[in-house]
Amino acid sequence: MIVNEGIRAQQVRLIDQNGEQLGIKTKAEALVIAQNVGLDLVMVAPGAKPPVCRVMDYGKFRFEQQKKDREARKNQKVISIKEIRLSPSIEDHDFNTKMRNAKKFLEKGDKVKVSVRFRGRAITHSDLGRQVLEKLAEECAEVSVVEARPKMEGRSMFLVLAPKAEK
Repeated sequence: MIVNEGIRAQQVRLIDQNGEQLGIKTKAEALVIAQNVGLDLVMVAPGAKPPVCRVMDYGKFRFEQQKKDREARKNQKVISIKEIRLSPSIEDHDFNTKMRNAKKFLEKGDKVKVSVRFRGRAITHSDLGRQVLEKLAEECAEVSVVEARPKMEGRSMFLVLAPKAEK
């Protein structure tokens, strides 16, 4: 924001501290009005013809803006993606362990990318990998929703699970 002497425009549309329009004034008149009230002249719409300036306490305005930004940062949630790797011929116990880990990540609020890596000739049996992925998605259905269906990318197939939204 451009304040006081930094304003280059010769004429400005002026709004006073109460939000009332005072009309088009020269920059000098606007500065005098702002100084008489003990406040700053702040350009709020530089793209307008003529630019719009407002009489306000700039320090207080910046403080309020920073407070809003801090509040917004506090309320935002960072979602990370955890990856779980499976093989097409995974045994039941290993599968259950990976499934428990996936559920734990989902309950924590993270997304889970589940991938099946095909090695050697196993790529000819991509249907086995798809079955493993769909079984894991089915097992985690009570805590997650499938965000991306299983799809091949190179020698691996993957799907993305997202946590169910809390009510």
